[in-house]
Amino acid sequence: MYVTDVIDESYRVAWADLCFMKENILETLLTSLVGPLLYLLAFGYGIGGSMGGGQAYVVFIIPGIIALNTLSSTFSTVSMRVFVQKRFYFSFDEMLLCPIHVSSVVIGKSLYGVVRALISCSILLIVGKLIAPEVAITPWIFVIILASSFTFSLMGLLVGMKVKKTNSISLISGTLIVPMTFLCGTLFDVSALPSLAGAAVYALPLTHVSALTRAVSLGGEVPLDSVAILVAYMAVFFFVCWYLIKTNRCRSRRSDLYPHAVLIGERLQHVPYAFRPFRKRHARGLDVGPVEDRFHVVDGEHVHRGAEEHHIVAVVVALEEPVQ
Repeated sequence: MYVTDVIDESYRVAWADLCFMKENILETLLTSLVGPLLYLLAFGYGIGGSMGGGQAYVVFIIPGIIALNTLSSTFSTVSMRVFVQKRFYFSFDEMLLCPIHVSSVVIGKSLYGVVRALISCSILLIVGKLIAPEVAITPWIFVIILASSFTFSLMGLLVGMKVKKTNSISLISGTLIVPMTFLCGTLFDVSALPSLAGAAVYALPLTHVSALTRAVSLGGEVPLDSVAILVAYMAVFFFVCWYLIKTNRCRSRRSDLYPHAVLIGERLQHVPYAFRPFRKRHARGLDVGPVEDRFHVVDGEHVHRGAEEHHIVAVVVALEEPVQ
């Protein structure tokens, strides 16, 4: 079935990233928790205590800091990791040659950020509960964490696939992520902003994540407009990522350096690093084992595809004789 296939393939796509996180779990937790805890100390106890807000302000900002963590733990991590895999190791391009659904790639590359946010937000929830017993821990808060972290991971995946240099990621972080950090209701009520600024902030996704997190954890009324806007952002980011991969608009330009190509329908598409072993083979009618009903090697530079998409890598891995 399609759903079970996508779930299985998404796990396989995310496996390398999850293993990386497991091997670096201490660094992952520290980088994810230091910032939110500093916000809690500096704003909750520092500014809040000096202005007479006290415990009430601490209770107010804990849900906002949890919402903020769904952004800080996902966007930069996913965008930079995808960028490095695409531009320097070419592993992202090679993964696109695997026999998997496009949706599996989108979901799988986002899972790293989702798992990281889920772990760090769970720790922050426990700390927040100890500090402020008024903060409720319910199943719905985890639903919001999963939905928001997936949305921001998709945004990071989109940026990682499209940018061409690290400065572009820094530019996006400085002009979009940093303003969202301070303006989207994480540390204060957005109603305090001027009307024009409030309208601009209302259009940002973190504003609605903060509103939903605060409503669920403090027992307020859930704003349905925030639910709709968050789901809309998630759908848009998912579709754009899916479209870029489906139409082959996210490949690294370095793949054009390799002359090998695959005939897909009536289009000739470049194939990156994975097909470099064919450069010196110039084989004709090469036996490709169990997938020969779908592929036939015409010569060392072209492969004719006879059936489903995304089975190109099978030509490499199914050769009976090893490729040197």
